[in-house]
Amino acid sequence: MKSGLVQFLLRPFQPDQPLAPADRAAAKNWVKRRLVKIFPELADDPVALEQAYRDLSLEPRPGAGEGGATVFEMILPDNQQDR
Repeated sequence: MKSGLVQFLLRPFQPDQPLAPADRAAAKNWVKRRLVKIFPELADDPVALEQAYRDLSLEPRPGAGEGGATVFEMILPDNQQDR
């Protein structure tokens, strides 16, 4: 019991674990499948689908999720210049 408590208390001071390539690929695949569901016209255009994914600017944030899990934060483009 004590070791679990000590690990919990020391977790914020430990270096972040790098994101595994398999986890990054799984997250990218999931996001692309959601984009195709929302925008069905992207299903037949892989170049446009990749561009839509890149336009979202997903950034991994290690340790921000529940239990210290990695979370992908979506950064939307600032459209204030169009106004």
